Amino acid sequence: LLPIGGILERLDAGEVVIGDGGFVFALEKRGYVKAGPWTQRPLPSTLRQLHREFLRAGANVMQTFTFYASDDKLENRGSKLSFTGAQINAAACDLAREVASEGDALVAGGVSQTPSYLSCKSESDVKAIFKKQLDVFVDKNVDFLIAEYFEHVEEAVWAVEVLKETKKPVAATLCIGPKGDMHGVSPGDCAVRLVKAGAQIVGVNCHFDPLTCVETVKMMKAAVEKAGLKAHYMVQPLAFHTPDCNCQGFIDLPEFPFGLEPRILTRWDMHKYAREAYNVGIRYIGGCCGFEPYHIRAVAEELAAEKGGLPAASEKHGTWGAGLEMHTKPWVRARARRDYWENMKPASGRPLCPAMSTPDGWGVTKGDADLIQQKEATTQDQLKPLFDRTKSN
Repeated sequence: LLPIGGILERLDAGEVVIGDGGFVFALEKRGYVKAGPWTQRPLPSTLRQLHREFLRAGANVMQTFTFYASDDKLENRGSKLSFTGAQINAAACDLAREVASEGDALVAGGVSQTPSYLSCKSESDVKAIFKKQLDVFVDKNVDFLIAEYFEHVEEAVWAVEVLKETKKPVAATLCIGPKGDMHGVSPGDCAVRLVKAGAQIVGVNCHFDPLTCVETVKMMKAAVEKAGLKAHYMVQPLAFHTPDCNCQGFIDLPEFPFGLEPRILTRWDMHKYAREAYNVGIRYIGGCCGFEPYHIRAVAEELAAEKGGLPAASEKHGTWGAGLEMHTKPWVRARARRDYWENMKPASGRPLCPAMSTPDGWGVTKGDADLIQQKEATTQDQLKPLFDRTKSN
């Protein structure tokens, strides 16, 4: 087990910290949040259970379900604001703490990019949104803070500058790949800027598959070290294969968000991911969209030697398929070995399914008229040119 201590104490001691998985996709599939707004207030029992499953799978961090839970996002594009961002975030903190206390887990409060930034609001306006969320995290005394899911390093730096005022440890992750942020700032330069702003842990989350994200964090690490700075590194990628993505990741794929299932990584892919991340020096290893508890269990199993034991969920999972030794069919018993699953190339079962997709890639980013925040619902007149453009591509 990890020693008692905060996130920095654990990382300073060389421990591997396993993050949790993706909440918005998992809850959307279960029928508790709506794709598009992404964050509403699901039933506490549902959220508690998902936290508990990730904890049992080996997660050392319970991240509050506060993705996009700022008032400007909650009011955007006709969303009905049944609860304020403060109410949602406070409830999320309570649930995360309740489950974290059932094991040796930390609670992380998170903020993410804002519609206000994409609408070209001022630095002070955007920082005020972060500050409003931060007040709840301070009141609930989370263990550390994460600025996650930022497409532009400028906004991520603003978030870090606000978060560090609490004196709590600050992690910062961008949703970028090897090509850098949406303004072309390289991963290395992004990382240096975040560390100089006060982030003690830097990395990436979302938008790209695990090995792409590991490669991106590797670039960050090299640049931070070259600059003579020190930081810890984290990675929380998608659980989807994305070799055909452009700089904005899986959002540009035509399958996003309802047709991504054929791209899901197997548990054996997760073993490879965990080992690759560890080998390049990343010590905070978790997941984002698409990561289910069994994916986190695979990460914990791959790193069991480094962590000193297996998670509770492994009681129901034989290492490398060992449980199949008890199967009735002999050809299934023959699969109870590591080399079988490591070399498996799973089929999609879809005869006409292409191997790759062509990303939409409209090149839309901060300041574009299509991204301007509005409280009114999107109208049919606004949708028609978008539909027409899609048909012409």
